[in-house]
Amino acid sequence: MATMMMASSPPPLPSQSHPTHFPLPSPLNTLLEHCNTMKELKQIHSHMICTGLVDSSDAWRRLLAFCCAHKSCDMNYAQHLFEEMPNPDPFLWNSMIRGYSNSNSPEAAVSMYIHMLARGFEPNVYTFPFLLKAFTRDAVIAWGDELHAHVLKFGLGSNAHVRNALIHMYACSGDIETAQHLFERSYKREAVMWNAMISGHNRNKQFEMSCKIFVDMVKQCVSPTAITYISVISACAKLRDLDFGIQVHKHIEESGTLPNLKIENALVDMYAECCDMDAASKLFEGMKTRDVISWTALVVGFARLGQIDRAKQLFNQMPERDAVSWTAMIDGYVRTNQFKEALEMFRDMQTQDFRPDEFTMVSVLTACAQLGALEMGNWVRVYMDRHKIKMDVFVQNALIDMYSKCGRVKTGFEIFHKMHERDKFTWTAMIVGLAINGRGEDALQLFNKMLRASESPDEVTFIGVLTACAHAGLVSKGRELFLGMITTYGIKPNVTHYACMIDLLGRAGHLKEAFETTTNMPMRPNSAIWGTLLGACRVHGNAEMAELAAKNLLELEPENGTAYVQLSNIYAKCKRWDEVRRLRQIVMERGIKKEPGCSMIEMNGEVHEFVAGDRSHPRSEEIYTKLGEMAKELKIAGYVPDTSEVLLETADDERENAIFGIARSWQWRTD
Repeated sequence: MATMMMASSPPPLPSQSHPTHFPLPSPLNTLLEHCNTMKELKQIHSHMICTGLVDSSDAWRRLLAFCCAHKSCDMNYAQHLFEEMPNPDPFLWNSMIRGYSNSNSPEAAVSMYIHMLARGFEPNVYTFPFLLKAFTRDAVIAWGDELHAHVLKFGLGSNAHVRNALIHMYACSGDIETAQHLFERSYKREAVMWNAMISGHNRNKQFEMSCKIFVDMVKQCVSPTAITYISVISACAKLRDLDFGIQVHKHIEESGTLPNLKIENALVDMYAECCDMDAASKLFEGMKTRDVISWTALVVGFARLGQIDRAKQLFNQMPERDAVSWTAMIDGYVRTNQFKEALEMFRDMQTQDFRPDEFTMVSVLTACAQLGALEMGNWVRVYMDRHKIKMDVFVQNALIDMYSKCGRVKTGFEIFHKMHERDKFTWTAMIVGLAINGRGEDALQLFNKMLRASESPDEVTFIGVLTACAHAGLVSKGRELFLGMITTYGIKPNVTHYACMIDLLGRAGHLKEAFETTTNMPMRPNSAIWGTLLGACRVHGNAEMAELAAKNLLELEPENGTAYVQLSNIYAKCKRWDEVRRLRQIVMERGIKKEPGCSMIEMNGEVHEFVAGDRSHPRSEEIYTKLGEMAKELKIAGYVPDTSEVLLETADDERENAIFGIARSWQWRTD
């Protein structure tokens, strides 16, 4: 939420050339001063043509300068005006360079600068601050050194504003070393120069250095500006350094800078990022003026902490909303595993004509992945393509994850192969996708390719490869990778990695080793660990170890009905009927119930949810009628159910799910 400084402000143009000092007729001056849009500017231009003012060079210069400096400048129109000038002077060349920089077109700005030199005009102290303002990392690589040489060639290296522009250019493009060299050699370091260094370190994610430079700035008695405070507050937010953030807040209050909307927004965002929602709310309530950024910062904070009801309450109270606030709510629902609500919020966003961006689509695709909503996921992909939404690496990673979790791993692989840029999350998403779809060998081959591509795996990558080993039955390879994760990559295994190893060993029937791994874990085994071991004991019929696993599981979760079901089924499989009856008695006396199963199916872009024993679905009677018909047909066909497990996990929800899908599919074919 904090607004970062994009560039050091260029020096004001001298009075004899400044747009507001042209000796123009008073009515035209008034018109230009009150001009707010390019449409109005073009009307003024038409008025100048009709009244003969178009022949005034001062009026023409003023018109062009205003066009280039306007926040919504039309550079095609400005270029047309410029080409009509027979003898453009340095002021007009600088105005055009400024316009292209403001339009984030560094290539066009450089081209204009080259044409200026070719026409025999030399740059002055205003040229380079305008020219370097919008330089990206690629622009610096292409022209940075050469333009720096031009600064020295034309004797402008000692000018404070030109030096500030150079420091900003290098710092924000990632060349912190050169920026630091220029900064240290500067005789007089004004606030704008310090701001350039703080902002540059922020852009390069060196937030600790941003805070250190701020401290040095204060020690050297240089008064911070609003831009300084916003940048350092942003660094505190990224670091989640609440203590230093509080110190900066105190410094701001003592400086008398408040009230300042942008600073206050940055502070609300910082407190929210640091999870201090009491401080964020208190500051928000005390603000004399608020805007959509203020509200959104608070919504994001509560949503991130999982307080989705509080976030929704604030969202509903917002006087105005933007795409960021809608995305915050969608992401909040995803974070709290309310995936259907996330998709409903996305539909509401579209209904109210807010255009989503790539950040929105990542959250929406994540919701689709978790729901298995393939139709919706496909629609989202087409929507992004149709509306030219940026398909960056994060969006493509989300697409791979969505297709993998929806069982379309081949489509995910196609996206993976077409990607020009991949990060470790891309590789990990694809490895995990292959693993959960039973393609363990392919997942391990891809892992090896990842290593050959010099991409370092992280803890999530190893969850994927260990899962792959479990599905492929590669016990030795799993042991090797688990050990290599620690010794080669220095990754400390967490409880999920141990769960993967226990699953791997349990599936393969190495129950003793699985139990030893469980008891030797450096952290206390959780219910997922004991549940995994209990499931393995059920598969392999090991009642003795199952009792130990169930005992530990029930100590953690005494009301866990699934544990009783699992253990009872193991006893039944071993024909220990007395134990089966004893467990049934315990379950009845304690009133323990297995948590109803829940499953979902997507039909025609809509996700339907089924809960065991719940007949609230509007087509419930139709579903159960069809279920009864199928049961009769199965009996006639000679199907005999397996009754060896007497406390079966009767998945009514799964049967409803399947029957609903069959019924709907049949209806579509016959309609």
